[in-house]
Amino acid sequence: MNLPAISLAYLRARPLATALNLLLLALGIATITVLLLATAQLEERMGRDARGVDLVAGAKGSPMQLVLSSVFHLDAPTGNIPLEDAQALSRHPAVKKAIPLALGDSFQGHRIVGTNHDYPAHYGAQLAAGRLWSAPMEAVLGADVAAGAHLAVGSTFTGAHGLAAGGDAHDEEPFKVVGVLAPSGSVLDRLVLTGVESVWEIHEHGGKPAQRREITALLIQYATPLAAAMLPRQVNASATLQAASPAYESARLFRMIGVGVDVLRAFGALLILVAGLSVFIALLNALEDRRYDLAVMRMLGASRAKLMGLMLLEGATLAAMGGIAGVALGHLFAELLGVALKTAQQTAVTGWAWNPREPWLLALAVGVGIAAALVPAWRAYSTDVAPVLAEGG
Repeated sequence: MNLPAISLAYLRARPLATALNLLLLALGIATITVLLLATAQLEERMGRDARGVDLVAGAKGSPMQLVLSSVFHLDAPTGNIPLEDAQALSRHPAVKKAIPLALGDSFQGHRIVGTNHDYPAHYGAQLAAGRLWSAPMEAVLGADVAAGAHLAVGSTFTGAHGLAAGGDAHDEEPFKVVGVLAPSGSVLDRLVLTGVESVWEIHEHGGKPAQRREITALLIQYATPLAAAMLPRQVNASATLQAASPAYESARLFRMIGVGVDVLRAFGALLILVAGLSVFIALLNALEDRRYDLAVMRMLGASRAKLMGLMLLEGATLAAMGGIAGVALGHLFAELLGVALKTAQQTAVTGWAWNPREPWLLALAVGVGIAAALVPAWRAYSTDVAPVLAEGG
């Protein structure tokens, strides 16, 4: 007696019920799969983008906004800070390295970042073509920018005022592309890099130098561990500067996001529970329809344990199919989410990644199927054959 073949035959005999149970279970597993993939990738990418940045110094305002705008380039800056204050902070004994950032313009929604060569070096960026900028109005494109705009070394483009697409174009100040970065999986992929002097030149109206030059933020690396205890307090005591810790603000951000993630995870768990109840009802109804068939099988030599195993195998098979479909569906949804995020020029997510916790999702699905089949399986085990055969089919 081939139990798997019999189980599959019974499932095929009830196509509508089988399809509905598979759909419920697959949607629940898919929801949790998307959450696992998205949160793990976002945490990994944000951790990589913030790695090596101990402190961000910028204008007074929200510390989280300062980190989001300067490290992850996901928010508007809190404002600008005087260049002389930034230079004084850069020379502080507790500062090992300070990378200046000047923001304010964009190209097709990608931010134009005025900085120095330490910025791409910090992320270990490699050039796919050309060289780094060496004069004002020379630009190096991140991999995503170059691919999306179809620009190469030697091309020219004009930036627009503001950090989103649709701002007033600076037609009179074109940039020349002198380099394209290789894909790095970091925030650099979606940025346009140039010298700070380029940003100043664009915003010096009428060709006259500004009386007071400014930058947006400094990305700081501590010189010693003791700097973490004293430097933020000294920066915050300044009249123009505030300090924000990327590690602390990132953790706070994920705690805030975690509330929504927990709600979605609970929704997925609810779908899995409903699917389990649905499988239970389907198997219980199927048991009533197959009582005579099971009795005949007993008469032909099948043991009680084998009939019980048949019901358990049917529940496990249905759940395994739903679990596999759910994981596949979750990866598809994650890839579609990644396409949407990439279109919006945000941190990308891919469905082609694999999360080590996914096998546990499949185990959960199979466990739900077996649990749902326990009562029908016990009833199949304990059914008295003689009265059923006496009743006839």
